Amino acid sequence: MLSEDTVKTLVDKGLEERSDLFLIDLKIGAGNKISVVIDGDNGVTVDDCIFMSRAIEHNLDREEEDFSLDVASAGATSPLVSKRQYKKNIGRALGVKTNANAKFEGVLTEVDDNELTLEWKAREPKPVGKGKIVVNKQAKIKYDDVLEAKVIIKF
Repeated sequence: MLSEDTVKTLVDKGLEERSDLFLIDLKIGAGNKISVVIDGDNGVTVDDCIFMSRAIEHNLDREEEDFSLDVASAGATSPLVSKRQYKKNIGRALGVKTNANAKFEGVLTEVDDNELTLEWKAREPKPVGKGKIVVNKQAKIKYDDVLEAKVIIKF
């Protein structure tokens, strides 16, 4: 069976050549099925997947050990798992579930090494009198507290 360390080394070498790409997931399953998921600071094209596939495949010997290889981009509805993914999605709507079971939905406005910032508008009762007013809300959420975060795609 192929070693995950061997494949990871090949992925890392490919990523050294393409610093705009980064690894999201790497798995080696039964029958040496290699599955690689990548993302990029500017998105991922088919050519990016081909590049990464070649970086791996051309450095493994099928005579020594047979394998199948699947290189894909992180899908639009896939959860965000890397801080780099948050950075590239600034300005987009995000849905976040926290470890404390809180749910937030807003525009990702800021990220740093420790947390992300979401902003949204909410209608709340007026402090005095009847009716409601629109107020700006903000939540700063530490990455360690994020259970799941997904980009919200509206049609």
